[in-house]
Amino acid sequence: MNEQTLKATAAAMTADAKGLLAMDESNPTADRRFAALGIPQTPEMRRAYRDMIVTAPGLSDSISGAILYDETIRSTTFAGEPFARALEKAGIIPGIKVDGGTKPLALHDGEVVTEGLDGLRDRLAAYSAMGARFAKWRAVITIDDAGNAPSRGCIEANAHALARYAALCQEAGIVPIVEPEVLMDGGHTLARCAEVTERTLHAVFDALRTQRVLLEGMVLKPNMVVPGLKCPAQAGVDEVADATIAVFRRAVPAAVGGIAFLSGGQSAQDASARLSAMHQRHAHELVWPLAFSFARAIQDPAMKAWAGKQENVGAAQQALVERARLNRLARRGEYTPALETPR
Repeated sequence: MNEQTLKATAAAMTADAKGLLAMDESNPTADRRFAALGIPQTPEMRRAYRDMIVTAPGLSDSISGAILYDETIRSTTFAGEPFARALEKAGIIPGIKVDGGTKPLALHDGEVVTEGLDGLRDRLAAYSAMGARFAKWRAVITIDDAGNAPSRGCIEANAHALARYAALCQEAGIVPIVEPEVLMDGGHTLARCAEVTERTLHAVFDALRTQRVLLEGMVLKPNMVVPGLKCPAQAGVDEVADATIAVFRRAVPAAVGGIAFLSGGQSAQDASARLSAMHQRHAHELVWPLAFSFARAIQDPAMKAWAGKQENVGAAQQALVERARLNRLARRGEYTPALETPR
């Protein structure tokens, strides 16, 4: 592997207070979101939506990289240009989701493992030829105290898969985004999320070291430490910021090339406010670039504004670029709810 190339790409992905746009929703997920807004669920509508995103003027002011889905990287914009090339021309690094989704973990009721390692070496070579410079693999960890989850077996199986994937990426000259997501579902407390997130991160980095992954040539995409959505005691912005940084200082090596948070079901406003608070309150403690890799927390306003109609493209692009701009402000510790435009 070319260590310098990997390091330079990872650095560029989180440079200049920018972040990543996760536009890698699977076709079923995209179709569900379209259906909720009355948008036809067809390949052409998915292409039109992604064309709207990639061609948004000024998107690269706040977005350094975009994660694509297989259908998208193989397709073209309406101008006939491959999506990856269109992103590069706009100054945005193209990436690709490469995992095969979650499947039930044998003998672990209610827990899942992410599959997709079979044939990954060849797929990475093909994606590299299409222009992808980084990749993403998502593991899912569920907290369910009644079911004794997460189990050690689940955490270790997903950590091993993440590490094998990361090693294959670096072999191919592609920066791996390592995404161990502790889900917000359930009624667990902030403290319980902190404990599980820390345990998961320790397991992931143990596996990465075992597989000889270059930490400077990867980006971690973790959850923020938040209570479950059904927890009666929801945490304030500062509590989330403090708990998240405390966990990362204990579990994430300083050598890691960057951290780019997933939004994980948080509202766009909550995700921005919590990221901003981390930079406001803990700037002196941050030994890694602390960025964002949001999907719905950037896309939702744009998708609603677009609603599948060509005449709404301009307004949707403005909403997309504005949400990205607010998250760039959050990286600088300059976001406040007062900046939100009433809708």
